[in-house]
Parts: sequence; structure tokens; C-alpha cells
Amino acid sequence: MGDQADHYFKTLKNTIVWQQDNITVFGKTYPQPRLTALHGNNGKSYSYSNVTMRPRPFTKELLAIKQKVETMANVAFTTCLLNLYRNGRDSNGWHADDEKELGKNPVIASVSLGAERYFHLRYKKDRSQKQKLLLQHGSLLLMQGETQHYWQHQLPKTAKKIGDRINLTFRVIK
Repeated sequence: MGDQADHYFKTLKNTIVWQQDNITVFGKTYPQPRLTALHGNNGKSYSYSNVTMRPRPFTKELLAIKQKVETMANVAFTTCLLNLYRNGRDSNGWHADDEKELGKNPVIASVSLGAERYFHLRYKKDRSQKQKLLLQHGSLLLMQGETQHYWQHQLPKTAKKIGDRINLTFRVIK
């Protein structure tokens, strides 16, 4: 997977049209601490934190990755939300992927490319119950079933000097 992951990382970093939206959290608006892009095959937009993204068509590379992930997850994904974390200051705060358009028990397949980062999970009812996973270059994390009902996740900031990381989150938008 190493060479293939390297190829996908470089290609996606240089060919995806990355954007930085403003997000509103608790009534305050600020630039998202990462760059994003949305690609899909059904024209359905995706909204979170007062941001609405409209999808571009899947690229050749995204389709190839999507096919591999679909085989492993046994799900036909419609959409990929991409995140580019440019350094350790880029992050994604505590949240659940529980937007209405994802349906009741969404399957979310997360592919990591580039610098490894820690991914945190915490139980909504007892926030002291936490898990931490190191997401490595070329790895796949599947969240499914009732995960989004009971757990939140984040990609926290880190003071470590680290390079770029691209995260592809494949989902089904109804």
C-alpha cells in the first residue's frame, strides 16, 4: 500500500480544488482549521456547522480508492468529504457525523494519507470514556452501526512538527 498511498497523497494534494470555509460554532464564525473538498456521484450537497458544500464529480483517483473501500465496507458510497490538514495546528473538534442527510446509522469510511495523526473518540454520556487511535498513512477506519448516536470524535491539534495529512471520508448521502 505504501507506494500506492504515496501516489494518491501527492496526486490528491495537487489536483483537488481545496477550499477553506468559515464555520459557525456556538455563534462564533471563523475559518475552518483545515481545507476541504466534496466529491460525489448524485449531485447532493452536504451541510454541517452552517457550511453547505456542493459536490464536484469523483476524480479518477477518488473512484479507484472508493472502489477498494466499497469492497472492504460492502457499501456503495455516494460522496467523499476530503480534509487536508496542513500541519499540527489544523484540526477537527469534537463532533458526531449525525447530519440528517446521512441517515440513521451511517457507515463512514475514513482513509488516511500522509502524516499520521491521533484520532480520539469519547462516549457522549460519560466523556471520561475515551479511545485514541493512531491513523497511519494508507489506513482505513470504518465507523458504522450506532457509533454516531453514542460517540463523538475529533482530530486534535498537536504541537509536534508534522507534515500534511489528507483524510477521505466516504459516506452515503440520501
